[in-house]
Amino acid sequence: VQLVESGGATVHPGGSLKLSCVASGYTFSTLRMKWFRQVPGKGPEWVAEITPAGGYTYYGDFVQGRFYISKDNTANTLYLQMYSLQPEDTALYYCAGAVTSYNDRMRYDYRGQGTQVTVSS
Repeated sequence: VQLVESGGATVHPGGSLKLSCVASGYTFSTLRMKWFRQVPGKGPEWVAEITPAGGYTYYGDFVQGRFYISKDNTANTLYLQMYSLQPEDTALYYCAGAVTSYNDRMRYDYRGQGTQVTVSS
């Protein structure tokens, strides 16, 4: 399975970005998809998650209604729409796919290389 993220950029505080993750090599519609983020020197942080058909979404507490995860199974693409970005949102964001619903939200089977999001004035 190959996951390729795009859409990362440098934005000002309060700005918005939409990240994409294109999947290949697997039946995307059967994957539970996740977004994580990581800053150097810290462990990964779970950002959001969506069920295979896209019917249910889950978010980390820090999101507070600012991010929205979505999934287009016809295009094999996962999205993360982010609003009201703050400097503390600066991180490498990567997508990950899970073949089942694991009890551990940090667990996945496949991941991409990530796309850098920098929020700075």
